[in-house]
Amino acid sequence: MTTSKPRIGLLGTGPWAERTHAPALAAHPDIEFSGVWGRRPEAAAALAAAHGVTAHSGEAGLDVLFAENDAVAFALPPDIQAPLAVRAAAAGCHLIMDKPVATTVAGARAVADAAAEAGVASVVFCTLRFAAETAEWVEKQAARGGWYTAHAYWLGGLFAPGAESPFADSPWRREKGGLWDVGPHALSALIPLLGDVTDVLATRTGPDLTHLVLRHVSGAASTAALSLSAPHAGAGTGLELRGEHGTAELPDAWGDPVDTFSRAVDALLEAVRTGQPHACDVRFGLRLTEILAAAEAQMEAGATAG
Repeated sequence: MTTSKPRIGLLGTGPWAERTHAPALAAHPDIEFSGVWGRRPEAAAALAAAHGVTAHSGEAGLDVLFAENDAVAFALPPDIQAPLAVRAAAAGCHLIMDKPVATTVAGARAVADAAAEAGVASVVFCTLRFAAETAEWVEKQAARGGWYTAHAYWLGGLFAPGAESPFADSPWRREKGGLWDVGPHALSALIPLLGDVTDVLATRTGPDLTHLVLRHVSGAASTAALSLSAPHAGAGTGLELRGEHGTAELPDAWGDPVDTFSRAVDALLEAVRTGQPHACDVRFGLRLTEILAAAEAQMEAGATAG
């Protein structure tokens, strides 16, 4: 980055951008929040005005945003953010991406390759890896090692009957379900705790309840139950480890989203300063997509065979 206070632009104007990304960028003391790009010009103008920054839209607006900034943050659907991230990297912008990076391996690999070719730093915003308490817990338990198995559940009620949430108005989440929306959360903890995934078994019960059985390079096995359609009384998240040290449970403390995103910005700045990739960079994002795509393909093949 070329100035003492790097400029970061934001792509996206939806609920996450409005409630988390933009406030965190505007409040961060070590960067200059410089502009907002949106697919809807009126939404970009409104969010930009709320934070006193420049609004951009259209193809020309993308080019200006990339040219004027040292880094860009994404709050867009995965298969929209991925090709734009390729363009941003080619323009020399460092990347803060949402999870999943893309819902196709080709899309995620294009981002990872573009970032590597351009030599830009990247962070994928896997929330629990940046929230203070959960990030510390993952690091501590990974260092202890000796884990025999893990059981995770990420059961959201976003699409449960009677649910009211601005995030429910999300076509990609409704199409791809819990596997792709909350699956990255589970994997972002299971992989550093137990090692990379070598084998995956996947099955789906009902329209949106996916069960994964994972084998890891450490020899441990884990399971994950993933959904966005759990009944409200049965919704919740958790991860339990069992091994030679006994048991350990992921803290139910994800922190304030704005503070957590600010920590992701810190991580990007550190990666730029040191030249050392962050553990949750776009290569890690690619690996998450590879695992989730393998699970999806397995379930689709089973459905066809049935």
